[in-house]
Amino acid sequence: LPVPNRKAIEWTILLGLALNCKINLSSRFDRKNYFYPDLPKGYQISQYEKPFCHNGWLKIPNSKVQIPNKSEVQNTKYENIIHINRVHLEEDTAKLSHATTSDGDVSLIDFNRSGVPLVEIVTEPDFHNTESVKEYLKTIQRIVRYLGISDADMERGTMRCEPSISLSPDPKKLANYRVEIKNINSFKFAERAILFEIQRQTEMLERGVTPEQETRGWDENKNITVLQRSKENAEDYRYFPEPDIPPFFFKEEFVENLRKQLPELPAEKRARYVSEFGLNEYEAGILTDDVKAAKKFEEILTNTIKYYPILTNTNKKIQKEVAKLIINKKIDINSKTAAEDIFKLLQPVQSTVSDEEIENVIKKILAKNEKAVSDYKSGKTQVLGFLTGLLMRELKGKCDVVEVQKMILKMLL
Repeated sequence: LPVPNRKAIEWTILLGLALNCKINLSSRFDRKNYFYPDLPKGYQISQYEKPFCHNGWLKIPNSKVQIPNKSEVQNTKYENIIHINRVHLEEDTAKLSHATTSDGDVSLIDFNRSGVPLVEIVTEPDFHNTESVKEYLKTIQRIVRYLGISDADMERGTMRCEPSISLSPDPKKLANYRVEIKNINSFKFAERAILFEIQRQTEMLERGVTPEQETRGWDENKNITVLQRSKENAEDYRYFPEPDIPPFFFKEEFVENLRKQLPELPAEKRARYVSEFGLNEYEAGILTDDVKAAKKFEEILTNTIKYYPILTNTNKKIQKEVAKLIINKKIDINSKTAAEDIFKLLQPVQSTVSDEEIENVIKKILAKNEKAVSDYKSGKTQVLGFLTGLLMRELKGKCDVVEVQKMILKMLL
């Protein structure tokens, strides 16, 4: 019998909270009935009537429109605000691969991912161009990576996009059909597929032909969409409650505990970098685009100020300067000596002191910080930065940070 994955459910709700969704305190899985080669048992465990999350919204970056409050967003359309219909959990299907071989056309089925928890985010039809689609996809990818719930790698298939396209002369009124393109695995292919489908549907409508409601795939070799099957409606799937999994009843406390686990999300971090560090939107965007890079930047920034306190006295805009060095690739962010390299660039040596004088200062510092010396000898090597910072402050930066670290190490051993 199927078994619900607790962590997957928690992560789904966490994602819903990050997307400003309402959380259903009572929820359940449903059985979605259809037969297709990638689903040979004839049904998929999904959610229909009571998804874990619903009625959310997300702001796309680079918009001048302010985020309205949540009560306003439920009733009003705003440019660059994407409304989230639902965030639900289901089981993934198998993967179909089509190829042409010496023996002819073949289709292969890979069942390795079948049954793996898959979260699906369904939006309202708020997109009117491919640029907004790409911005939305990139924003979702960043949020998912910041939450740490998936690597969201489109090329590896851990994030996929399935746009539905229809054309209407009235932007406020949907057409009476829609074409869904399945399993697109790159931002570039998503853009190309949508543009191709717009052109295909436009040509049909100009001939007086209404496009069929259908599911299509993207052929990246031919740069065209291809028919897969006629698109079913909800009633065709004959949804009913999944009989092998009991319904879920959550307490408010459970949801609030998950809400407390939300990290600083990309938009919040970007805004903080602008207000706190004096960066512009472009610079803040570069530093926050990758969660690993953002963490590394903050770690380097902390180490630079912590280890070299003299900088805080001579340069009040140290954060901005460090950011600029990283953005302009003057510093390798992954280097173990990044903080030292930054110090040398920001605090050039104006005069030098003799090795004898440096050694005398080191002796005094080591004598006054016996615990730090003991910690270092017990394996806590990070205290080297602390001792280096004390030395640089004492000598007012008039020495080479790399060389003095070597001297400290020699005297510690």
